[in-house]
Amino acid sequence: MSAANGAPPGVSLHSALASLLDLTRLARGAQSEAELGFILVNDSMRIFPYRMAVLWRQDRGISALSGLVQPESNAPYAHWVQAVCRHLEREQPRDKSARVVTSLDLPEALAQPWGEWWPAHALWLPLPPGRAETPNTAAVLFIREDPWQETEKLMLQEWLEAWWHARVALARQSGRWGTRDPARIRSRRLSWLRPGWLIALSLIILAFVPVRLSVLAPGELVPRQPFVLRAPLDGVIDQFQVEPNQTVDTGQALFGFDQALLQSRLNVARQSLATASAEYRQIAQQSLTDPRVRPQLAMLGGRIEERQADLAFLEEQIRRSRVVAPQPGIVLFDDPNQWIGKPVVIGERILSIAQPDDVEIEIWLGIGDAIDLSPAAPVKLFLSAQPLEPLEARLRYMAHESVMRPDGSYAYRLRATITSPAGHRVGLKGTARIDGEPVPLIYWVMRRPIASIRAWIGR
Repeated sequence: MSAANGAPPGVSLHSALASLLDLTRLARGAQSEAELGFILVNDSMRIFPYRMAVLWRQDRGISALSGLVQPESNAPYAHWVQAVCRHLEREQPRDKSARVVTSLDLPEALAQPWGEWWPAHALWLPLPPGRAETPNTAAVLFIREDPWQETEKLMLQEWLEAWWHARVALARQSGRWGTRDPARIRSRRLSWLRPGWLIALSLIILAFVPVRLSVLAPGELVPRQPFVLRAPLDGVIDQFQVEPNQTVDTGQALFGFDQALLQSRLNVARQSLATASAEYRQIAQQSLTDPRVRPQLAMLGGRIEERQADLAFLEEQIRRSRVVAPQPGIVLFDDPNQWIGKPVVIGERILSIAQPDDVEIEIWLGIGDAIDLSPAAPVKLFLSAQPLEPLEARLRYMAHESVMRPDGSYAYRLRATITSPAGHRVGLKGTARIDGEPVPLIYWVMRRPIASIRAWIGR
């Protein structure tokens, strides 16, 4: 097909369209921007003839030259081409369309070297093509001896559309953006408003929200000032007259010791006293007729006083072997069957008597959970029997040293005074929460993991 039918001189329309499709496929398969630029300035000749081509970018200057793998940016020719491209970019029409350029369109300083470097006719094509509202970031120049036809411009526009689409896709794939599309710029500026960024920003802000550092520990209701009853003598407990948690009055019998040994010793003491008294009376009668036995009376009188003291002590032991309540209250002790028949020593704790409304919270705080607690720190006890109604309390004291518990672990003993009406019996157990000083939420969450990591790495 001839040029009269719309095709470039020497090129048929069908051949130009086939070359256009082939170049489009070639551009989509490019692996780098350098390869794309090389295809644009060198392989576009398969669609239409030209002498040379230049790919110019605002940020880099000359990006590609036909016939060269790598343009020399410091060469005189490169400096002149960059000056021409900058002038054409400033003088381009508002619609950003392709236009034919000759030396007459340039200032005299740039027009003089034209004949030395270029043929007569050049075609200026801004990139990205077909977007009047989008600022151009690059342009391509095709130069040849023959004038440019309108059909050639249309085919060039189509080819540049496909080439630019391939370049944008490559930039997305590699994470580099060489365009300044306002829509894309706005999208990047507002990318932090996307749900992912909003969630991340919310988490960062939430991480620094101040919360009270709190720890959990087992707690129990215990008497605040119980009256402790200890073994008054060495012996074996014989029986209990009360049951655990029973309410008693003053003077009510609580428990007693086995009196068999004490009773036998008491009988011996009584007999010894009677014998000493009989000896004293006999010597007293003899002293009336025999003055020589009178000195024995003083010795026998002292023996009688000794036997009387032993008898009084044993009678007191018999009385103390029956323990009574010194005050009213609730009796607190373990299973009576564990005490009956058990030998105890004097001073050993047997039971305690507490007032029903005089209770407080005892907490065992593990060593790993020990935090700085201020005086009167808030405490809540969630009883296992009533977990939805916590007891409010204030920290009364915290032990300075940890002690071993029955399970073999070490813990600090804490006592807290109940500030809300209790109405619960002594002995109820639950979980206590002790509140410390305010800290960032991230520290509250990561405190235990950080402590574990430090213990593991030793730093």
